[in-house]
Amino acid sequence: MNAPIGGQAVLEGVMMRGPSAWSVAVRKPDGEIAEVNRPVVSLLARHRVFRLPILRGVIALGESLAIGFRALAVSANYAAAQDGEEEGGEPSTELSRAQLLFAFAVAIGFAVLLFKVSPALISNWLPIEGTTWFVIVEGVIRVGIFVAYLALISLWPDLRRVFEYHAAEHKAINAYEAGDELEPDVVQRHSLIHVRCGTSFLLYVMVIAIFVFALFGRPEWYWLILTRIAALPLIAGLAYEVIRFAGRHPHNPVLRAVLAPGLLLQRLTTRQPTLDQIEVSIRALREVLHLEGRMTPQERKVEVMA
Repeated sequence: MNAPIGGQAVLEGVMMRGPSAWSVAVRKPDGEIAEVNRPVVSLLARHRVFRLPILRGVIALGESLAIGFRALAVSANYAAAQDGEEEGGEPSTELSRAQLLFAFAVAIGFAVLLFKVSPALISNWLPIEGTTWFVIVEGVIRVGIFVAYLALISLWPDLRRVFEYHAAEHKAINAYEAGDELEPDVVQRHSLIHVRCGTSFLLYVMVIAIFVFALFGRPEWYWLILTRIAALPLIAGLAYEVIRFAGRHPHNPVLRAVLAPGLLLQRLTTRQPTLDQIEVSIRALREVLHLEGRMTPQERKVEVMA
């Protein structure tokens, strides 16, 4: 069985990723589609220990964030102007190691402060008796902040096109996994929801955190903050295992019922894409499939007929 394809919406485009390569396709201001392809050098392929449950999730998440930031930088260059390109049609700049580390620090720091530290401190200020109620209230506040954050950014007009490309990414992957032809009209008929979506992953992180934080009780505020930060890799690793299992059983009715809140939440981060946007998504997906030596659904049908 082939490893699953993942993806991410970027500025005026889509990034698709497989185990050994990733490709970002971007609609340039002149209407043409530009592509940039890069190999994936993953720690998961170097040693068996990195593929242990939970640890593999932490590593996979870190690598996905790094690739995501690089893809965003590429798309930003193409979306901003056409004259910032080198020979070969690629952007003239990409994130350096220092820039990548800085982007990591800012993104992770913002997420930890907003979704981990803030709910813990707010709950600590409330007159709550007992560890159980404290952890439950903290979890409810955390999920509430997360949903409110998504609802607010979904109202931002400039993000609407990103959400449309997000849906285009989902539709292309759904079509590929269903064995349908990768043509815009065909792909458009597929769902804009996917069980391996990062939006669902973040919600599962919020819920799993309730059970993990219960193990720490209700310490002093400074230990409270430390535990919320220190436990993040464990929580992310557990959430990864949930997403991974869901991806292997996407049509299980019991599992889909359990994962329903995460699937429903994707309605905030996806919008119905146009055929032009789906075309960009298909381009990125086709490129990754070819780089990894896989066949598109059309090529598989031709081989069978032959």
